[in-house]
Amino acid sequence: MALEKDVDCPSCGEAQSFYRTAAMTLHLGEKTKWRCPECGYGYVAINGIDTLPA
Repeated sequence: MALEKDVDCPSCGEAQSFYRTAAMTLHLGEKTKWRCPECGYGYVAINGIDTLPA
């Protein structure tokens, strides 16, 4: 899995390279935490479904 990915950060208002800060396997699948290095905004993704606002 990649250690970084480009995502539109809702806090910064522009595309940033988010870094993976943690990953673990749960009964639901793989849980991954991502964080923006510019503002510190973070979100969680489980099996590729993220918690970013729509």
